[in-house]
Amino acid sequence: MTATTRNDAPIAIEGGGVELRMQEVGGDMSVAFVTIPQGTDLAPAFRGLPGDLCQCPHWGYLLKGRLKMRTAGGNDIYEAGQAFYWAPGHAPEALEDCEYLDFSPTKEFTDVVDHLKSQMG
Repeated sequence: MTATTRNDAPIAIEGGGVELRMQEVGGDMSVAFVTIPQGTDLAPAFRGLPGDLCQCPHWGYLLKGRLKMRTAGGNDIYEAGQAFYWAPGHAPEALEDCEYLDFSPTKEFTDVVDHLKSQMG
């Protein structure tokens, strides 16, 4: 598949207002449609990964909200309307209700999603 919509992408994670829809879109890349409600801190779900941080790179666009991204080097704030690159070694916290679209290497992203599912129950 080389294209998808939010509604057509299967739900990979859902719960507590968090929704992650993910679809492979060709080659070794996947697209994710992500919704994270205000106050959600995903750092605890990354425990057990190297540095207790997401180890998958993401390229994307923040459609809605404000997001704090924790890294070993400090925190960065992202706002709606910004395109982004998040290098491996990050953990997001939603400062406002957030929606974003990102593209990631499928293997690395699937490994992280599987870890998150195991942590979220």
